[in-house]
Amino acid sequence: MQTGTFPRQMRLTSPADYQQVFNDPDKCKSVDGVFTILARRNGLTHARLGLAIAAKHLKHAVSRNRVKRQIRESFRLNQLLLAGLDIVVISRVDTGKSDNKNLRKALDKHWAKIIERCENC
Repeated sequence: MQTGTFPRQMRLTSPADYQQVFNDPDKCKSVDGVFTILARRNGLTHARLGLAIAAKHLKHAVSRNRVKRQIRESFRLNQLLLAGLDIVVISRVDTGKSDNKNLRKALDKHWAKIIERCENC
């Protein structure tokens, strides 16, 4: 596995994978106006990412795709720190109002919180 890529094994692909993260979100959760991030231990040696970017918050596909690209790139750069976690990133009302720099800044803060909170999970 290369550290600079985002292969299929690094993604949450099935509804069951997402449901496991949504079942007990209170322990490893980080929320602000831009994103809600839920996480849980996955028992694997690598992190997996799932996205829930709502058309309700981002009306145009171009905007949704821009946000997804920023999330994937930030995850790719931090995946070694997030090893062993299943993570779901959920958009919020202010997601569409943020530029790329603010999205990346928010994600960096979330990753730090998730790492800290999931140490004891």
